[in-house]
Amino acid sequence: MRLAIGCDIAGLPLKQVVYDHLLGRGIETVDFGVLPDQDIDYPDIGHAVAGQVAAGNFDRAILICGTGIGMAIVANKVPGIRAAVCHDPYSAERARKSNDAQVMALGARVVGPELAKTLTDIWLASEFEGGRSAPKVARINELDLERCR
Repeated sequence: MRLAIGCDIAGLPLKQVVYDHLLGRGIETVDFGVLPDQDIDYPDIGHAVAGQVAAGNFDRAILICGTGIGMAIVANKVPGIRAAVCHDPYSAERARKSNDAQVMALGARVVGPELAKTLTDIWLASEFEGGRSAPKVARINELDLERCR
């Protein structure tokens, strides 16, 4: 699995914790920043990272900002991307199993370091189940295609 990760300044400390955790698990991870001296807003990082996933360059991505909400909003603007804010184990699991979310957004002001590692592990271990959710995800994909026409 190839994973992309990115954050804004508010998410930088938590991003480093998650990034180190991923590397410790042997997961190939590319860090798209931000660096401490960069003045880049979350829309630019989130859009770039989600675009990399949509293009097939990465299997999934983790985006981190203050709440996770802004990153999820901007990632969901990229056609083909389903991003979910995850703040507890159940939301991390269901983001994958029910919604096939390729992007997990975390809030550094909401989620602590240990919980972030747990959410990452749960999200990575979960796969889309299909079933009753398959037609709903298919409809989301159709809406994306309609929007792109």
